[in-house]
Amino acid sequence: MSIKITIIGSNSAIPSTHRWTSAQFLNVGGNGVLLDCGEGTQIRLKMFGIKLNAINQIYITHLHGDHFFGLIGLISTFHLMGRNKPLTIFGPKGLKEIINFQLEASNSFLCYELNFIETNPNEPEIIFEDKDYSVTSFPLRHSVDTTGFMFKEKEKLPNVKRDFIIKHDLSVEQITEIKNGNDFIDNTGNVYKHNKITYSKLPASSYAYCTDTMYLPEIVPIIKDVDLIYHEATFLSDLQHQAIEKFHATAKEAAMIARDANAKKLIIGHFSKRYKTTDVLVAEAVEIFPNTIAAEDGMRIEN
Repeated sequence: MSIKITIIGSNSAIPSTHRWTSAQFLNVGGNGVLLDCGEGTQIRLKMFGIKLNAINQIYITHLHGDHFFGLIGLISTFHLMGRNKPLTIFGPKGLKEIINFQLEASNSFLCYELNFIETNPNEPEIIFEDKDYSVTSFPLRHSVDTTGFMFKEKEKLPNVKRDFIIKHDLSVEQITEIKNGNDFIDNTGNVYKHNKITYSKLPASSYAYCTDTMYLPEIVPIIKDVDLIYHEATFLSDLQHQAIEKFHATAKEAAMIARDANAKKLIIGHFSKRYKTTDVLVAEAVEIFPNTIAAEDGMRIEN
């Protein structure tokens, strides 16, 4: 199993020629998920070969325009494309009213079901769970109510080897028993050990999305041992005073969070437009957390 991530936009506040504002597409448990939806996200999704109809859920961190101004356009495009499956949007208080006002003002009536689930800016909460994965929202510290999101795949039962199933003509009940950890005993009393007749389980993946936020060590226990973390790194440490004033983080602080959470890998993003290259931001981060990369629009990561 794995969580596959495509960076749709990695800039902060204002888009540039090569970087658009915040958005990511996740494939988790076979489901399409959109994280944030900055202006023009639907255009970038198409540019990067992602089918709009693959999106089943949208998660919005907060109500700053660079994180949700593209949402009404995407919702409208779904309608024009004849979408017929429900769409669920998780986001802060007020988002539902904003979208409904825009729909009403344009006399728009959607051909699909649109559901909103309000996130809690004060406490961590499991906001979605099915047989494949769960999603936990947790408070971040920004100038408006903001949440991060933690995606955790669930471990799958190991599959029984196909040639063993055929050779012993196993029933569904027998296969289920083996998948649940039992050995197999044939009609003559031969014992076949569970670990010899099943494929090794693939490890479950986890992903934490932390933007926008100033340095907040309180999130470390929530995202402890995460495989992959995306953390904003709007500024270098020489502008920490600006980071504090604007409720953002530095590359150094993002690395400190990844290190303290025992993450396997860190992606930094949400870069200030002042930086012409991300090399300086990565250089600052790797001094504390070596396994750091900079987000690039169109980048695909699998963990």
